[in-house]
Amino acid sequence: MLTAEIKKYIDKSVLCWLATSSLDHIPNVSPKEIFTYYNHTTIIIANIASPQTVKNIKENNNVCISFIDVFVQKGFQLKGIAKIITKNDPEYAAMQVPLLQLTGGKFPFATITNIMVKDVKPIIAPKYILYPETTEEQQIQSALEQYKP
Repeated sequence: MLTAEIKKYIDKSVLCWLATSSLDHIPNVSPKEIFTYYNHTTIIIANIASPQTVKNIKENNNVCISFIDVFVQKGFQLKGIAKIITKNDPEYAAMQVPLLQLTGGKFPFATITNIMVKDVKPIIAPKYILYPETTEEQQIQSALEQYKP
């Protein structure tokens, strides 16, 4: 399910956005900085400062995660089933390894969000649809001009 292309975009993304919903269907979207793929079906996220995300997942484990390359303006939306992994869970030790590599030990986390991906949808900037001749190089140049300090 997590193709080489999806993994490439995960590696290139600085943030992902994790959408959750409470038992009362109150939505919450939270940026996550420390995330990666764990295998071909699973995304893992370090829960650094995520009390609402953790609470919502315990009440309603349906989630949506999205990430894009901000310069190319392409990425993916993934929907799946989330589970909070604690230090007492047998899989915690193995899952924390790639997340610790990403944090460099600078951001402590006590739990990990484990997302079993069920659905994948590409995200592309509307410009690619409205102007099909747009190349990724043109989109990168446009983004660089827009984000220039």
